[in-house]
Amino acid sequence: MEFFRQYGSEIATLTLEHLWLAGAAMVFATAVAVPAGILLTRRPRWAGPVIAVANILQTIPSLAMFGFLLPLPWLGDRAARIAILALTAYAVLPILRNTYAGIRGIDPSVIEVARALGLTDRQRLAMVELPLAASFILAGLRTATVTCIGIATIAAAVGAGGLGELIFRGVASVDNRLVLAGAIPAALLALAADAVLGLLERWWRVPAS
Repeated sequence: MEFFRQYGSEIATLTLEHLWLAGAAMVFATAVAVPAGILLTRRPRWAGPVIAVANILQTIPSLAMFGFLLPLPWLGDRAARIAILALTAYAVLPILRNTYAGIRGIDPSVIEVARALGLTDRQRLAMVELPLAASFILAGLRTATVTCIGIATIAAAVGAGGLGELIFRGVASVDNRLVLAGAIPAALLALAADAVLGLLERWWRVPAS
């Protein structure tokens, strides 16, 4: 109890910072990946190269990614920008891949019926394709969100804040209490986000089934 009295307010502040970093990255990743996934369904020949690039970004170790971004003049002076850009890069792949796969996996006969009814490409996308692919897109968002929350702990290495600060301080001072004070809330945030998005995903699948 003494530990929580001493560090409770700091844990709460760093938790909010952690949420802000992961949330901002998810907004940017969604804004990039969903339109890109839709575009790839219209230009399938680009799908392989674009998804391959996203795969390569996903394989770069997180600490190395933060290090690569540090020398950039328009990023290096703002640690939060570095963290958000790196987290966005990691979140793009699952959203992009699921958006593309979800729309491409729609039964072609459904698309033909929509065309026969005279729906334009935009109408077909909004009224048929996105609703039918929504559960796939939500699954991608779910994966990306959990990934973002986990990797955001590394943001403390470049001074961007978040719960990783407690983890790094705990490792440096060989204090397991500090490590757990950062790791447990981060894990709980990831589990909570996964549970909420999982419920949304299942809720969306029920009408479809």
